[in-house]
Amino acid sequence: MPVIGVIDGQGGGIGSHIIRNLRDNLPPELDIVALGTNAVATSAMMKSKANRGASGENAIIQTVPTLNLILGTLAIVIPNSMMGEITPKIAKAISSNQIPKILLPMKIANVEIVGAGSEPLPHLINDMLAKVRVYLDI
Repeated sequence: MPVIGVIDGQGGGIGSHIIRNLRDNLPPELDIVALGTNAVATSAMMKSKANRGASGENAIIQTVPTLNLILGTLAIVIPNSMMGEITPKIAKAISSNQIPKILLPMKIANVEIVGAGSEPLPHLINDMLAKVRVYLDI
């Protein structure tokens, strides 16, 4: 089974929702790694039943190459987003890696995403899960 990394910061709320939905809707043997920009975010995602977790810039940079799929918001590939929690090194490690990424088009300060609707988070996560299913061929 592929290893899926869920990356979040600022409390890990979105990452927690993603992980909870993965657990509720996909095979239980799915290997989920919670990667938080801070310990609070990682802790919240671990409570949603990630298999393991790590916090901070170096942990994210070192773990990204071991993943088969990355989930998160568009902010994880934009340097200095999430109020500065996504460092340029984190954004580069994620965006420059050839690993497939499925990202939610959440609003980011000073970034307008043309064509992105204003769907509520649960609908966006359902769309994300559909794409994960296609990727995992289940």
